[in-house]
Amino acid sequence: MDKEYTGVFHLGATTPSYDMETPVDQIFPVKHIKKEDIYEAARSFLGKQMQLPPVYSAIKKGGKKMYEHARKGEKPEMEKRPVEIKEFEITGINMPEIHFRVVVSKGTYIRSLAYDFGKKLGSGAYLAELRRTKIGNFDVKDAISHSKWIEDNVG
Repeated sequence: MDKEYTGVFHLGATTPSYDMETPVDQIFPVKHIKKEDIYEAARSFLGKQMQLPPVYSAIKKGGKKMYEHARKGEKPEMEKRPVEIKEFEITGINMPEIHFRVVVSKGTYIRSLAYDFGKKLGSGAYLAELRRTKIGNFDVKDAISHSKWIEDNVG
């Protein structure tokens, strides 16, 4: 099913995991990036494309998850996969943080989107925050809290 996420990309740095799980490994300039560049970069990702998943992923190769290899310092070879970015909205810019909302096909890695987004801007980026807000017809705005469910169903 399609998924919708909101989150934050941090521009000007990369990490091996493409998120905050691992420490920053490279720093890049951001002064050259204009707001128009950010909006144009987002538009450029719309549609079907091939995406390279992060090495820190649960994709299995030879019966072992790729992140298990990566955490041992190995550099497993990843293969690009077809994905579709259906919507990509920039919801806020507070440099170096870029707030976004994105709707994507199954199998899309938002961490890879962050990495590719930074690269498109002639810089680097990693995923600083992520929240899944929809999957198929299920929307977080329709969710109830665990305590409310207990109250209604257990007594």
